[in-house]
Amino acid sequence: MARSDLIIDLVDAHRRGDAERFRALVEAIIAEERSNQHHLVADRLAELITTSGSTDLFVRDEAKRQMSDLVYEVIPRRRLADLQLDKTVLTAASELIEEHRRVDLLRSHGIEPRSRVLLEGAPGNGKTSLAEAIAAEIMVPLYTIRYEGAVSSFLGETAARIDRVFEFARTRRCVLFFDEFDTIAKERADTHETGEIKRVVSTLLLQIDRLPSHVILVCATNHSELLDRATFRRFQLRLTLNAPTRAQAAAFLQRLCTRLGGGLGLAPRTLADRLAGASYAELEEFAQDVRRRYVLTLPNADLRAIARSRLEQWRTQPHE
Repeated sequence: MARSDLIIDLVDAHRRGDAERFRALVEAIIAEERSNQHHLVADRLAELITTSGSTDLFVRDEAKRQMSDLVYEVIPRRRLADLQLDKTVLTAASELIEEHRRVDLLRSHGIEPRSRVLLEGAPGNGKTSLAEAIAAEIMVPLYTIRYEGAVSSFLGETAARIDRVFEFARTRRCVLFFDEFDTIAKERADTHETGEIKRVVSTLLLQIDRLPSHVILVCATNHSELLDRATFRRFQLRLTLNAPTRAQAAAFLQRLCTRLGGGLGLAPRTLADRLAGASYAELEEFAQDVRRRYVLTLPNADLRAIARSRLEQWRTQPHE
């Protein structure tokens, strides 16, 4: 059975003639039934509220198969505790997760949880990992948009595909992740952009407005200055993920030592100094590379020499 609060709200929306709210509540019930593995009920409800009468987007596993060219599912494994985040970002993410874990309490007071998040920052500093951690903590799937499938050279096709992505997500409890969001949410006032991108952005904004709160939309960008100005007010949380400070890099490297099951040849503080300017992703790749070479050269491995060798490689390689 769907939760009683949803049914009460559903009847109230019908009584008041609020068709948009009624549909959103039905979609929430469908998502609830799917999470309980009641697929037949979910499919039937989806059929009833789909204006075309088609159930193509809502047939259990077939739906995901049909959408495989537009989204791919990531099984979330990283937890919030695995990430090194600024205090403000960690607090905001923790509060968002609590809102979705305790959504029944919020709804009993007529309040919906926040569900639209914009992540800004340079590459490699945890935007994708944070989206994954949010999904892991709430225990829902993470669906990532495939731009190679969604973006088309044919007039009107991109907007139609974006519509399909959102319609797919609406009846599922999930995190919907748009990496490099500026790819499709560019400023419409830019004279260099075509009418097609303006139609795509208009479609995107409309779909974001219609997205129910049980779908958490997380969008990430390295270039927030390129985003259409109207997109910013759609997001209830706008978080900046910065590159690590020396202290944060040392703490992250220490955590990696524990996770990877051994040291890195040099003290984390020493490595943090030598790897100044590295992103979290680059720090993790460095640690994995040291441990990988250590394992492959056992039993005569010299961990300190391996670390120094990898530091020399780091010094001579270009970095973002």
